[in-house]
Amino acid sequence: MHLRLKSVLAATATCALAWAVPAAAQSRPTEAPAVTVKDVDPALWVVKDEDTTIYLFGSIHLLKPGLGWFDDGVKTAFDSSDQLVLELVEPPAAESQALFGKLAMDQQGKTLRSKMNDADRAVYEAAMGKLGIPAPAFDPFEPWAAGITLSVVAMQKSGFDPNSGVEKQLTAAAKVSNKPIAGLETMEFQLGVFDTLPEAEQITFLVEAAKMIDDTSSMMDKMVNMWASADTESLGQLMNEGLTSRTLYDALLTKRNANWAKWISARMAKPGVTFMAVGAGHLAGPTSVQNLLPAYGLSATRVAY
Repeated sequence: MHLRLKSVLAATATCALAWAVPAAAQSRPTEAPAVTVKDVDPALWVVKDEDTTIYLFGSIHLLKPGLGWFDDGVKTAFDSSDQLVLELVEPPAAESQALFGKLAMDQQGKTLRSKMNDADRAVYEAAMGKLGIPAPAFDPFEPWAAGITLSVVAMQKSGFDPNSGVEKQLTAAAKVSNKPIAGLETMEFQLGVFDTLPEAEQITFLVEAAKMIDDTSSMMDKMVNMWASADTESLGQLMNEGLTSRTLYDALLTKRNANWAKWISARMAKPGVTFMAVGAGHLAGPTSVQNLLPAYGLSATRVAY
């Protein structure tokens, strides 16, 4: 099984896991200079009937500062909504750290590097060195947790920031306007998607993250450019084709998209306007949420703005 960089980045971008990465492992960027805001127009869809409207917006969980996406049609849709629905509601920092510690740490006391063969260990330790992290730092982690953390740290060192991500900005705006915020999933569920993978698959995932550490920035830039220009076809292909593990593809995309299509169907029975933002990979590709809606007699229409 070959899980390429696109698999690692798709996994991180598809689950809102940046919140769970231990604070001590995250990059601490120096204060950035003022940036010029670039206007971008990501794709937006709407599902509606006589008394219910649900807007579907694809998010990127970590973005570089300076992208002006929260305006025009997106802002109009958000302002008209009664509630905000995200993949999950960000828990307090102490709670997310405790949960990460519970699921991400090896409970048998076996160190991470002892689970790898010599070649994989060398690749992993080289990547840690490039990020300026001591090789033993993630030894208590299970492989999946080390892989996610490695990816998030690499993204942050390249200028990608959860505080500039879609969820952070939408959450802040919802709080200001007193909109209720609901989550489709819990952090425990999202971490559990990875925690239940076979150990061999977790190690493959980690080693691929380590091998491609130098390409993280360019690949993320490519994904963000596609998202920003509403090129959902290319984005879906880029994000989803890397998930060559059927187990991971089904756990991250197929099953969750099916759950969310069912949720949308149930929500359409209640009047009101909902703004729903989930990872952009869920709204692109053949198993996208929109493609599952016709089974419920619903259709999603692109909003022109």
